[in-house]
Amino acid sequence: MTDLISDNFDAAAYRKALGGFATGVCVVTAHTGEGAFGITVNSFTSVSLDPPLILWCLDRKSERHDAFAAAERFAVHVLPVEDREMSDRFAWGVCRLSAEEFDSSSDEPPRLRNALTRLDCDVHDRIVMGDHLTIVGAVRRFETRPGDALTYYRGRYGEAREPLS
Repeated sequence: MTDLISDNFDAAAYRKALGGFATGVCVVTAHTGEGAFGITVNSFTSVSLDPPLILWCLDRKSERHDAFAAAERFAVHVLPVEDREMSDRFAWGVCRLSAEEFDSSSDEPPRLRNALTRLDCDVHDRIVMGDHLTIVGAVRRFETRPGDALTYYRGRYGEAREPLS
């Protein structure tokens, strides 16, 4: 058992322990001053049904922090299992979306074409918590479809199968 209060706190061991919680994989998109951006997150959760609120967390040291922290609207996309490369790209690679990667027919947040679920949100609140910014979104629109979801567990990708009914 590791004591969080001790001077010998092992951040790597703590991170590994947190990896024991399997999560879905999402890409958050927003129009920014530098164009349409995306970022992969697994720190996404529902907060409230009435009103419909969700949240996701953004590392304050991320090179994309300022762009996403300033955005007033964003979309959360739950990725299907076949979009692992997209997850990797928005986690570590190029964050700018090209015009053919998203629906740009409106001023809504950029909409990735293949998401299992998409939630269009307005920023409801921003809360600094430790080394992350928690962004609470008020859901304005959503779409969902069946399919197998991309998951992340103990540092590796996996999948959650669509229930048979």
